[in-house]
Amino acid sequence: METAAQWLAGYDERLAKAAADAKAANESLRQMSGTATSPRGEITVQVGPSGAMEDIRLTPAARAMEAEQLAQLILTTSQEAQRSVGAQVVEIMTEYVGDGPALDFVKENMPPAAGVEAGSRRPAGDDDDDFFANPVVIV
Repeated sequence: METAAQWLAGYDERLAKAAADAKAANESLRQMSGTATSPRGEITVQVGPSGAMEDIRLTPAARAMEAEQLAQLILTTSQEAQRSVGAQVVEIMTEYVGDGPALDFVKENMPPAAGVEAGSRRPAGDDDDDFFANPVVIV
């Protein structure tokens, strides 16, 4: 039978391990970034761990594009970079929390553009053909 002192020592060990894991996860998350380049290479976007844009590079070909077309390309390229970093967040958190309610919470709180469970966030009947035939207008 376990004594109170043994139980407390075991509890302290579990807390120390949880704290060490949280610190390691935090360091891993701080160092990640996602980068994406448009299909024809006009734009490259880099986002940080939160999905916020940190850098954008435009080639001369991007300058020749119409404003609406360029805006849409920037948006879709940044969303691709966000999907990349979102996948990294899920991978890191899976390592530390395992598959279960905590990981489900992480996935549910990813921004829609992060791509985690993106298919379930689309309205019924929404497909890629419709998206490209009727692109979102950014004002």
